[in-house]
Amino acid sequence: MLTHPPKPLALRPHTPKARSGKSDERQEIVTLLDSPVRDSGFAAARKAMVDSQLRTSGVTDGAVVARMGEVARENCVPEAHKSVAYMDRAIPLGDGQFLASPLAQGMLLQEAAPKANETAILVDGGSGYMAELLRPMVGSLKVLTPQEAVEAKRGGKKADLILIDGAVEHIPDVLVKRLTDDGRIVTGLVANGLTRIAVGRKVGKEAALMTTFDVGMPRLTEFDKPRAWSF
Repeated sequence: MLTHPPKPLALRPHTPKARSGKSDERQEIVTLLDSPVRDSGFAAARKAMVDSQLRTSGVTDGAVVARMGEVARENCVPEAHKSVAYMDRAIPLGDGQFLASPLAQGMLLQEAAPKANETAILVDGGSGYMAELLRPMVGSLKVLTPQEAVEAKRGGKKADLILIDGAVEHIPDVLVKRLTDDGRIVTGLVANGLTRIAVGRKVGKEAALMTTFDVGMPRLTEFDKPRAWSF
């Protein structure tokens, strides 16, 4: 009986699949960023913000604390700043705009004391975060940019509350006219280089402001007083 030696197997040279390097790393990072682990990290940061920044500094109103414990602040800042969204500081948004610190916004909202049957106007600082906090707390909400606020046109429904998400040098008459009689206005106020929370009511054609707390917040330059000529 004849036997034949086994036929040698044809082996193909193995060429390792080229790794894309940075693209693979980026994909891994994206997967991590979109994971539930990241979401739970933001939830923990949100709770820490409420417990260690707001409550300890006097922001204790139940409705305000509840909203700030629910709204995802990280969704209102650029991707590069999401990891610091809950730190006690203002966050740059680009084009000279900032998201104010959690404490500043909590103080503004608590002083505003919005009511479910009220019409409100919000002058938004550029992030949309305060609008998300305020919208379910009032009957209706109109959001204006700072530029729209200082150029506010006559007409439209007047507001029971005007909330300005930033610090201003003065309130222009065109915005005061948007308030109902005895309507409230809450804003940050710039004076002598410091920023403070200020509240006021419309009396006649004016709104007299009274400062309450010192707190750092972004300045809205659209509300700067006209500079007088000097020689």
